[in-house]
Amino acid sequence: MFTLTHLDIPPPESMKSQVLQMVVDYLSDISPVSLPPSNPLYQLYQYVVGFEVHRYLESMDGAQAGKPKLIMALDADDPAVLLGFALYLPYLDDPEACSLIYLAVQADHRKMGIGRAMVDAMVARYPHSEVACVAGKVPYFQSLGFQPVAARGPQVVMNTRSQASGGVVAVQDLEPIFQSEEVRQIHSYLVKQHGAQAMSDAEKSRDRLLDELAQQAVHLTQTSSTANRLH
Repeated sequence: MFTLTHLDIPPPESMKSQVLQMVVDYLSDISPVSLPPSNPLYQLYQYVVGFEVHRYLESMDGAQAGKPKLIMALDADDPAVLLGFALYLPYLDDPEACSLIYLAVQADHRKMGIGRAMVDAMVARYPHSEVACVAGKVPYFQSLGFQPVAARGPQVVMNTRSQASGGVVAVQDLEPIFQSEEVRQIHSYLVKQHGAQAMSDAEKSRDRLLDELAQQAVHLTQTSSTANRLH
């Protein structure tokens, strides 16, 4: 069993660390890049996405419009244990709209309705909800009431309505993170560990994966659009 907690302020440090650990553990599941752990770039993306989520959690503090919100699923028997989380951003100028940024559930607690419960709680507050996911995740979000509306790079944009909100959402800019000294140090370490050729191959493998995901996203949205017109 589990309970849900909806936060408009940063989580306690103990919960924050568990959220960030889940990001590291389930990077392939939740990242738009979907790198497999076998790719030498995996550690670098663990840092980048973890730092991105850290920034989102930090920016929950304050009164700015469109600041992130967090839903946590806690173990009913031990509320100090995090079973899952949903991190989302309300739109700045559309009070009914939000965008789900990250959704994760502990591997040994999946298929128990935790993800559905968190998404339902979010949609109850923001009925015009959006999520972007790789094509393989589309059936899951369809089961939660989302429908494909467009392709965006390697992801399919899905919405609880037939079209996206016209509002603006305050997403983190990842470019400064990729250009940071920490990322350069991690990359240098990985080059020393795996070799320059292996890292070059890893980048090519990542790029091929992104191309494949982008093709899948376009195909899925085109197929969905055709099916909708026929009905």
